[in-house]
Amino acid sequence: MNLDEHYIQEHEQNQRIDKVMTEIIPDTSRAQIQSMIKSGHIRVNGEVIKANYRCVSGAHVTWTIPEPEVLEVEAEQIPLDIIYEDEDILIVNKEKGMVVHPSAGHHSGTLVNALLYHCQDLSGINGVIRPGIVHRIDRDTSGLLMVAKHDQAHQSLADQLQNKTIKRSYLALVHGDIPHEYGTIEAPIGRNPKDRQSMAVVDDGREAITHFEVIERIEHKYTLVKCKLETGRTHQIRVHMKYIGFPLVGDPKYGQRKTLDVKGQALHAQELGLKHPRSNEWLEFKVDPPSIFQNALKKVRDIH
Repeated sequence: MNLDEHYIQEHEQNQRIDKVMTEIIPDTSRAQIQSMIKSGHIRVNGEVIKANYRCVSGAHVTWTIPEPEVLEVEAEQIPLDIIYEDEDILIVNKEKGMVVHPSAGHHSGTLVNALLYHCQDLSGINGVIRPGIVHRIDRDTSGLLMVAKHDQAHQSLADQLQNKTIKRSYLALVHGDIPHEYGTIEAPIGRNPKDRQSMAVVDDGREAITHFEVIERIEHKYTLVKCKLETGRTHQIRVHMKYIGFPLVGDPKYGQRKTLDVKGQALHAQELGLKHPRSNEWLEFKVDPPSIFQNALKKVRDIH
């Protein structure tokens, strides 16, 4: 591995090291840079630092690009609900309960395991455990997910996400009677300081914007809403709806103790719109929520 170097300039003074290095090392994301810092592949004055290290003018930064890992994720013959596919991208309707990619405690049975069996070519930008994965939805959230078959397609879709031109809307069933027809929640999200396993609205969090529209009010106890994401933070809709006092039905982490049993939060990625990475044609997809979601709706409508 070749060692590269950079001396911090005056205009980079006091900036976070992960931000500076994202601009210096070509074709890398902030997440990739943070991973390189954590693994010691990026150092300042020979020392291992953290991603939030503030740069000092004249500091000597060195880095090595890690060797590609050997792919160890196994292909598994798992049925997929593929809504659209061509040589560049896949649009998948992910079932509720399926983890998107392998992680601690989930080494098999994931969407990635299924994708590797379905097609050999997937982008490698996000590393060996997340081939093709441009964005994620939670395990118990169902619905539309886009997958890139090669790096060029991946970069195009990632750029669209960053530029906020991807259309993503979700159906959510929440507790309570939302009084407004429309609303925008603009509240930063970060790790919950009281529980590192969950997210929360925190002052020093990352920008998070959710737009919502009331679809139906049910018996003054529940509201069906359509949520549109402007940003894509972890658990964003779940955290934001809790923040304004209308937690998602069935949400084990952010919801009420007394709720409906819908095997996790009642949240469905219903609509997805994007510009095709090769043709630039606008594509739009829509899928109905799974039966467990629809049955929950029927149940609360029938309560008198």
